[in-house]
Amino acid sequence: MNGIRNDATETVSFNADEIRRENIREVLKHVEAALNERGYNAINQLAGYLISNDPAYISSHNNARSVIQSVERHEIIEELVRFYLEENK
Repeated sequence: MNGIRNDATETVSFNADEIRRENIREVLKHVEAALNERGYNAINQLAGYLISNDPAYISSHNNARSVIQSVERHEIIEELVRFYLEENK
């Protein structure tokens, strides 16, 4: 049957933290792309936003400003620190 399982009683598990982390990664990628398309230095703009909490650092191009505000600023900072520390062990 092509490896497809139709067992409706099979338990599917998920990790809420991993889903949250993946959402943050996707938000950052989206905002980076929008800033780059507008000719901004995405790192400088994102850092300015994260330090000041001023959404004016993020362009409204491709709805980037609304997208970045859909995630709590402290969660973005936590994810960035986690990623940095895990990559530099």
